[in-house]
Amino acid sequence: MAKLTDERIQELLETRQGWTRKDGKWLVKKFRFPLYMKGIEFVQQTAMTAEALNHHPMIAIEYKVVTISVTTWSEGGITALDFELIDRCDKLHGSMCGSD
Repeated sequence: MAKLTDERIQELLETRQGWTRKDGKWLVKKFRFPLYMKGIEFVQQTAMTAEALNHHPMIAIEYKVVTISVTTWSEGGITALDFELIDRCDKLHGSMCGSD
């Protein structure tokens, strides 16, 4: 899977709420939950999704906030696979909390 151009990454980010680019090679978003255990459930579901895609994000848990950071190490930056994973994270969060 080829690394995306800066222009393409910016274009794709414009259609995704809350995601930012960090250090040029990461896509990052903080997800907020009403309860601590909802965040833990989200982490578990995200981990299963990542395993199915064989594409594993960095995950940080800070009480009711879960931060997801993705990059494609093998390509040295952001690829279409990263966008597939973030779209799945957004969908999962929406199904758990009623919105993105």
